[in-house]
Amino acid sequence: LVAGLDLGAVEIEARDLFIKDSSTLTTADQALVVREVRAALEDPTVDGVVVTHGTDTAEETAYLLDLVHTDERPVVLTGAQRPADAPDADGPRNLRDAIAVAADPAGRGLGVLVVFDGLVLAARGTRKVHTRETAAFAQSDGVAMGRVVDGRLVVAGAPAHREHLVVALHDIEALRVDIAAVYPGVDGTALHAFAAADARGVVLVATGSGNANPAIVAAVAELTRQGVVVGLTTRVDTGPVAGIYGGGGGGADLMAAGAVPLGTLRAGQGRILLLALLAALGDPEQVRAALPRFVDAPPAD
Repeated sequence: LVAGLDLGAVEIEARDLFIKDSSTLTTADQALVVREVRAALEDPTVDGVVVTHGTDTAEETAYLLDLVHTDERPVVLTGAQRPADAPDADGPRNLRDAIAVAADPAGRGLGVLVVFDGLVLAARGTRKVHTRETAAFAQSDGVAMGRVVDGRLVVAGAPAHREHLVVALHDIEALRVDIAAVYPGVDGTALHAFAAADARGVVLVATGSGNANPAIVAAVAELTRQGVVVGLTTRVDTGPVAGIYGGGGGGADLMAAGAVPLGTLRAGQGRILLLALLAALGDPEQVRAALPRFVDAPPAD
């Protein structure tokens, strides 16, 4: 992949972990990526790390890395939407841009980044937003942290919100956290099935600002009593979850039943956050208490 790129004076050491479609990745695979990034950064002469990753689940792996990455040196994920043999393949440019960002001193302290189609995006809040276009990723608030211009990183801002966890990766691999959808007529069957399968957490993808129905509220209350952490997000593309409606299964009812809002995090990254918090803290009450620190913007000075 790197042999045909004009990288100037940048020196690259390439390591192959595995070749998989990212839709088939397991939590153990993602933990392996974290381990290998840590191993690479043990070398003090390394300026940064680039991870080539399938686009389907890059946002989850990027966020897991960001939650545990405290090194000042950047870690950059990138990939491709078009096949390598396509006449307009986007992979080479994305990889060249990602390497430029990882090697640029301006990238230090920015955490884990997703570099795609010229944009530099903070891991937290980044989502795949198109199935085919080369502009495949965007921030949940629509604002990129920077761009790659003429092979150089141009930074427009800093990550708005980063929190870190000390996580035993083998604990993450052993945990089960599932995702359940809300739709007209849904009941608590899926939620109860996940709990019966020993899920320690469930992300509920609600409608609107975080709403469901009385059957889901009852199921959330039961799972909470059983010690299952329920994170609340929405199927809407942008905007935070809020407990606005009550009395018929709305967000206020779900939160009263024990669901914890995930702010602007959507299902994939919300699941990663639950996995990491459960692995780090264990106790469901501690996880519920800690969640707001990771999903809400810090107070203004």
